[in-house]
Amino acid sequence: MKTAVVHDFFTQVGGAEKVAQEMYRMLPKASLFATVALPECVPAGLKGVKIHTSWMQNLPMMEKMYRLYFFLYPFGVGNLDLSSYDLVLSSSIAYAKGVRVKPDAVHVCYCHTPMRWVWNYDSYIARESFGWSQRALLPLVIQGLKQWDIHASRQPDHFIANSTSVAALIHKVYGRTAEVIHPPIDTKRFCVSYEHEGYYLVLARLLSYKRVDLAVRACTERNLKLIVIGTGPDRNRLERMAGPSVTFLKRVSDSEVE
Repeated sequence: MKTAVVHDFFTQVGGAEKVAQEMYRMLPKASLFATVALPECVPAGLKGVKIHTSWMQNLPMMEKMYRLYFFLYPFGVGNLDLSSYDLVLSSSIAYAKGVRVKPDAVHVCYCHTPMRWVWNYDSYIARESFGWSQRALLPLVIQGLKQWDIHASRQPDHFIANSTSVAALIHKVYGRTAEVIHPPIDTKRFCVSYEHEGYYLVLARLLSYKRVDLAVRACTERNLKLIVIGTGPDRNRLERMAGPSVTFLKRVSDSEVE
């Protein structure tokens, strides 16, 4: 039986990429696919593994432009050739669930979330720094993506959700049921401490949907010490709203940030 593992894209290193790494680790003879795989964004456990990519891999300035190419990923997913595989496991933040497989193949989708910038557009766009022309055109693109996403949600034979809340969203948005399997966590990295040093800590990629702004605003208003460790496109906005009690540091390594 030929098996394939498909991930949306390796353009950042986060929790979803670690799930894809774990899926491949469990199926070491599988072939690995993604629309794009930037070498610096491939998890350590997948270094040296051949990743079959789409034509999007060769788009200009992909390292900086990968977010702006969001409307092209459905076409990139459609370009992945899975016609010879009997079992396909997709790790889907947004697009991988839409891969085309042969009629008698089994497709299991591990869904991290329904496409948040489509189904939670108003909340998502409110915290993004798009210009007026982009904001005028985006609703048309989003509507097209919404229709594509509904169609793509019919492709998998089975859905797996990473939490009960995501399972509820899958049912609400797609009308599909999902088995809950929590993502792998390396618990040896953490321990419970009964001591504290008088500050709060946020360690994350600084993206608007992660709502780090809530912690920054709360600690600024209450003059509580907060240390924010991370980088990302939302950092400048967070720094502008932060008061003197909030300190920003760059992360030590990608492996420390979910």
